[in-house]
Amino acid sequence: MTASGGQYEDGTNTVTLRLEGTFDGKAAELLRSSLQALGPNQDVVVDFSRVRSFVDLAVAVLTRDLSHARGKLHLRGLAGHPERMFRYFGLTAPMPPPAGFYVAEELRAA
Repeated sequence: MTASGGQYEDGTNTVTLRLEGTFDGKAAELLRSSLQALGPNQDVVVDFSRVRSFVDLAVAVLTRDLSHARGKLHLRGLAGHPERMFRYFGLTAPMPPPAGFYVAEELRAA
């Protein structure tokens, strides 16, 4: 897995980490360490949209001891089984609107 990120976006105090490749146990451990280094008060978006291979056990590795960050950690780019796995461990991604559903530009940024 490679990660690009650590970028502050939209003039906010939110760090976005973009992941790509394989999300496995080793990648999850690296991501967990990075999240802990950012601190509990940092808003973080983890973007999984470029992850092509997803190992279920990685979710358990990532979510271990992250209870302090759950309010500040946002997941993006998950669908289907990977999204359900994170939900089982207490982390949820925002649900995309149904196909054909209009969402105003002002609400997309929120």
